[in-house]
Amino acid sequence: MAVLTVRNVPDEVHRALRARASEHGRSAEAEVREILSAALVPSRRILLGDALASLGRDLGLTDDDVAALDEVRDRTPAEPLALQ
Repeated sequence: MAVLTVRNVPDEVHRALRARASEHGRSAEAEVREILSAALVPSRRILLGDALASLGRDLGLTDDDVAALDEVRDRTPAEPLALQ
């Protein structure tokens, strides 16, 4: 895991951080980790199937459109990867 040092944090911010950490029953360091995680890591992973279904809805695709695409789909098996 990486180590992060933050310098020149204003006293007011440090006091607020310690107070917030105390409210949540954590150390100031654990509180900073939680704040960073909440701000930077998505709360929910975007699932490929959900993204594709949403894209289809946004484009207005119908079952007939999907059937037409399926008819012209190349069904030739892919060549295996040659690792050298």
